[in-house]
Amino acid sequence: MAENSPKDRILRISTNLQSDAVRVSIADQGRGLPDGDVSQIFQPFFTTKSHGLGIGLSICRSIIAAHDGRLWAEPNDGRGTALHMELQIVAPAVL
Repeated sequence: MAENSPKDRILRISTNLQSDAVRVSIADQGRGLPDGDVSQIFQPFFTTKSHGLGIGLSICRSIIAAHDGRLWAEPNDGRGTALHMELQIVAPAVL
């Protein structure tokens, strides 16, 4: 969102409790997904910048999947991107 004016640098973080899962969503108003293709941002070392090693979403997705969750992205209405993480609720062990 560095390209945005300071008043347009809005990042929204929200949570949603469903019957069997918790969802955390992070939405920005940045430049959005390259060519609208969400799959490439989950490739190792993918970056939209001219320098850098990538945004690490490949590793994040692997960790979340190891906990039976999922991580996905979608374009926002208007501009920007929303990332969503969903994890299943696990009942505590009965002692």
